[in-house]
Amino acid sequence: MAEEQLVLFSLGNEEYAISISQVKEIIQYKDATKLPNTPEYMEGIISLRGKIIPVIDLARRLNLAATKLNDKRALIIETAGQDIGIVVDEVTEVIRLQDSAIEPSPAATGNGYIRGIGKEGNRLLILLDVDKLFGEEELQELLKTG
Repeated sequence: MAEEQLVLFSLGNEEYAISISQVKEIIQYKDATKLPNTPEYMEGIISLRGKIIPVIDLARRLNLAATKLNDKRALIIETAGQDIGIVVDEVTEVIRLQDSAIEPSPAATGNGYIRGIGKEGNRLLILLDVDKLFGEEELQELLKTG
């Protein structure tokens, strides 16, 4: 039986997951250097071991209510060959989930970046496809900053 290893994180009261293969590292997030004329969900840029990385607020990107937590984390992910930081409220755990516990995304979501719903005990996990989080133009905008 096939299984997938997922990094679980929270945004507000909901739990989300992305494949561990798409996560390069998890860092403590302090602040980013703001840039002018960038999308509102873009926090700015950070320097990570000498490399400039654009950082986005995932809650804002997904049109969710912002939280006021001071102790946030950033997942450094790779999409389209570029490292991008996504700010989340909290990284909770890494789990293995059987393929049979993953349902297709409900048709009502229709946004492409929700690739399914994982069921783990009584919990529902929203599985994101980070490669589909950004449209082509958005990705080009982010790549200009990094």
